[in-house]
Amino acid sequence: QLKLVESGGGLVQPGGSLRLSCTVSGNTLEYYAVGWFRQAPGKEREVISCVTLTHGSTDYIDSVVGRFAISRDNAKNTVYLQMNSLRPEDTGVYYCAAKTIANLCSRFGVQYGFWGQGTQVTVSS
Repeated sequence: QLKLVESGGGLVQPGGSLRLSCTVSGNTLEYYAVGWFRQAPGKEREVISCVTLTHGSTDYIDSVVGRFAISRDNAKNTVYLQMNSLRPEDTGVYYCAAKTIANLCSRFGVQYGFWGQGTQVTVSS
């Protein structure tokens, strides 16, 4: 059974940076595409970014383009989300999720079969 564990969340001031990590165990990361999702208070969960593992293709929603960067280290079975120039509207619980068909990203959460427990990110002065 694939297990995902997020870490790296916390409280940061607007304009600051955080790096989230998603460490995968139970199988080799190369078999999966991995996405980062966010759920803000009172809002539905939304996709933030995704990275395929076979070709390294990435996808971002418009609001984070130029500010966030997703990457992966297959040797460490870890996917990262570097978040810069954070804004209060970036506040939420961040989840990583994995899907099979590793060469295709998806913005639809239902296509991801494995989820982490989430890590809280709060952007506030």
